[in-house]
Amino acid sequence: MPVISMFYGIIVSLYFFDNKEHKKPHIHVRYQENEAVIEIPKGGVLEGNLPSNKMKLVQAWIEIHQEELMADWELAVKGEEVFKIDPLK
Repeated sequence: MPVISMFYGIIVSLYFFDNKEHKKPHIHVRYQENEAVIEIPKGGVLEGNLPSNKMKLVQAWIEIHQEELMADWELAVKGEEVFKIDPLK
C-alpha cells in the first residue's frame, strides 16, 4: 500500500486495485490507532473514523489536491505506480 502523503501525524495511502469493496475513489488514512476510508473528491467517510480535528485537516487536503488524487486513483486501479502528493502545510 503506497503512502502518498504524510502531514501532522496523518498517513495517507492508496491501495492498488482497491475498487472492489468500496467502488468509489477513496484513500486510506491512519492517525495513531485510528483508521478511516475517505471518499475522493468529496471527503465523506466510507468506513472507520478519525479525531474530528484530524478529519478536518484531511478534508482540507483532499479539497486542495482533488485533481492529483483522482489522477493517482486512476493509476492505482490500473495497478500502476502512484505519485506522492504534497502534504498540508
